Amino acid sequence: QLQASGGGLVQPGGSLRLSCVSSGRTYNNYIMSWFRQTPEKEREFVAALSRNGGSTYYADDVKGRFTISRDNAKNTVYLQMNSLKPEDTAVYYCAASRTIWGQKTNSDAYNYWGQGTLVTVSS
Repeated sequence: QLQASGGGLVQPGGSLRLSCVSSGRTYNNYIMSWFRQTPEKEREFVAALSRNGGSTYYADDVKGRFTISRDNAKNTVYLQMNSLKPEDTAVYYCAASRTIWGQKTNSDAYNYWGQGTLVTVSS
């Protein structure tokens, strides 16, 4: 199971760090990613981290502001979000997949999902 946390209310320009803790199984051999969703949009890809942690990939609108990382010893994946904008407001989900790296942005390729954590960016 995946448990996401760390969401909250933050002002524009602020920062948050989301955490995704795994229990019941280890996801060290999985691609780990974050997606987000709003009522107006379908779930969209945010960031992905390769199995060995050596590669990352980001959606264009978060590149340079968000950083995905993992701590295998703690079975935790993080999403550090800086310079937050109102348009980053969404429910953020962590997900795990054994798919190929080429499918990393495809939400249908992910087998395991966390419950979501709400991020609200507003003044």
